[in-house]
Amino acid sequence: MSEYYPDRWKIVKITGSDPHYRVFGYWYGGFTGGDSWKMNSGIVSVAEDEDAYTFKGHSGSEYRCHKDYYGTSAYGESVLQQYTEANEGAFEVLHEMPDIMNMTW
Repeated sequence: MSEYYPDRWKIVKITGSDPHYRVFGYWYGGFTGGDSWKMNSGIVSVAEDEDAYTFKGHSGSEYRCHKDYYGTSAYGESVLQQYTEANEGAFEVLHEMPDIMNMTW
């Protein structure tokens, strides 16, 4: 099992024949490296503690996402925009943090 701790994150909704939600994780690269991102395989469950949500994906990976860091950078937004355009309405970015614990995964 892989564990990820993104600096920023967003939830995206995939529609079509297999509708589901995914975590888009974003990491700042700092002075010596470039920014990076990763999207999970699809959320199957979520746990909550005081500071963060932990999303478990279809592949078994876990994304621990701090509650205060929902969002991304301009670069992250450009990646999400490219996905939106390439998938012609089957890819939706939830720009405002949804009510995570009341969603159906």
